[in-house]
Amino acid sequence: QVQLVESGGGLVQPGGSLTLSCTASGSIFRVDVMGWYRQAPGKQRELVATITRAGTTTYADSVKGRFTCSRDNTKNTVYLQMNSLKPEDTAVYHCKANIARQAYWGQGTQVTVSS
Repeated sequence: QVQLVESGGGLVQPGGSLTLSCTASGSIFRVDVMGWYRQAPGKQRELVATITRAGTTTYADSVKGRFTCSRDNTKNTVYLQMNSLKPEDTAVYHCKANIARQAYWGQGTQVTVSS
């Protein structure tokens, strides 16, 4: 049984910063690609960032230069540092991990950007 648990969401003013974290636990030998996705009300879930085990990252155009994805393989944890937040970044953020060729999702953490 594998579980992903996110933390770090909350309410922040435009221009502010937040850091999300997500830890995978359970029967895990190795975590491959990890990533962050988000879903705003009335919209489809979209990719935010991914990171390989070796640390290669990809980002959605909308967050490039503002968000940084990193990971700690010793802790099976992925992070998302979000700077210069905008109201349009408001969404539920979910982490995803590929483990033994299966995809696992976290329950999500709410990020609200509002003054």
